[in-house]
Parts: sequence; structure tokens; C-alpha cells
Amino acid sequence: MSALNPTVQAYGELQAAFDYYNRALFGGELPFCLITMQREKRTYGYFSARRFVHRQDKSMTDEIALNPSYFGVVPLLEILQTIVHEMAHAWQLHFGEPGRRGYHNTEWAEKMEAIGLMPSRTGKPGGAKTGEKMADYAIGGGLFMLATAELLTTDFRISWLDRFPPVQPGVASILAGMEGGEDEEDSELAGMLSPVMVGGRSNREKYRCPSCKVQVWGKPGLSLLCGFDECKAARFELVGQ
Repeated sequence: MSALNPTVQAYGELQAAFDYYNRALFGGELPFCLITMQREKRTYGYFSARRFVHRQDKSMTDEIALNPSYFGVVPLLEILQTIVHEMAHAWQLHFGEPGRRGYHNTEWAEKMEAIGLMPSRTGKPGGAKTGEKMADYAIGGGLFMLATAELLTTDFRISWLDRFPPVQPGVASILAGMEGGEDEEDSELAGMLSPVMVGGRSNREKYRCPSCKVQVWGKPGLSLLCGFDECKAARFELVGQ
């Protein structure tokens, strides 16, 4: 068990990432914001302008929210990309012209590209650069990757991981790789994570693929087949049965 206060450690790491990328990618121009963790469904994070107001002096601050549900099952690079993606929204609010609510416009897309993240509606090369719901991918040799490479030469990490990530094909694949991989630490960690169906586990049962050991929660009486090629449509079994 870590001797550090979990709240201080978890939020301190996120603040450290914000401070680092603010210096490395935004010239230290971004004002402070309130970083929160929110389990918003089907999103890694979001930016909310002037979301909080101070009770005494009535000053306002923006929010950058990150979804901790994915911290244990996506690469650290993706968590850092999410932070910088939302920081680009903060930059546009304070130094540019944001689009209508929820829309990622050309100015935002150009800033993202300038700091080394390629906006893409699909999250892959060739995707539209503007739109309502946008992903991105790191540009090889770009500023983000260079800055991140430098960050990862330090002892920076995201220490606290949600043990109950949401069930998605990508998450299941990552967990299967962790459990079957050569890294002993990853394999042990995977055994401590229990993917759950979005919406909670009330009146649900746990099922496990007998081949890759991926686990999911679902309503009683389901007949599930594993979709991984190597499992050859193995039928999920009730855990404990």
C-alpha cells in the first residue's frame, strides 16, 4: 500500500502533467484550471469553460475532466494525449475563437497539429480534422512526441488505476495482452482489474472466457462467445460455476 495520500498523489500527477505540457507546448501561457476525474461514459475526457466559481472572490476557472475508468487499460501515451487535447481547448478559449458548443473548428485543429497531435474524427490517418466528436493521434517527430519522450525520462507516472474499467472490445484486447504477456507486473495487474458492463453490476453475473480469461459482467442467462481469433469462439463460463 502506498504511504502517500492517494488524493494528493493522483491529482498531483495530473497537475504535474498539465504544468509540464503548458511549458513545453503552450509557452506557459495557459491559466490554471481545476482538474477533475469524472466517469463520463464513452469519453476519455472533456473541457468545460468557466465551470467553477470561487465562493469568496467570485473568480471563475475552467475544468479539465479526465475519465479514470480507462487509466489502467489504455497506454500512458493516450492519457497524456487526452490532457493535451483538452489543454488545446483551454488555449482556444483564452487566445482564440472557440466554435459553437461541442464543435472542434479549424482554429482548434490547426493548433492541435502545431503542437504535434493530428485531429481525426476516426482517430486514424485520413479522418476529418473538424467536427463534433473528435479524436487524435500523435504525429511522429512532432512537438508532443518529443516533449513526451523527455517527460518519460523522468519518474513521471499515473499511479492509481480504476479496478473496474468499462467493457469494450479494445479494453478486453488490452487486458488479454496484459494477462498473456511476458511482463510480470502487467500480468499481475491485469488479474486485479475486473471489466464491468457500463451501467453497473446490479442483478448481473460475471462471465469469463476459458481461453484468454477476459471477464465481463452481464445479465443472468447470457450465452457469450469470445470474439478473439485465438479463442476460436470459446463460450464464456460463469465465474465460480
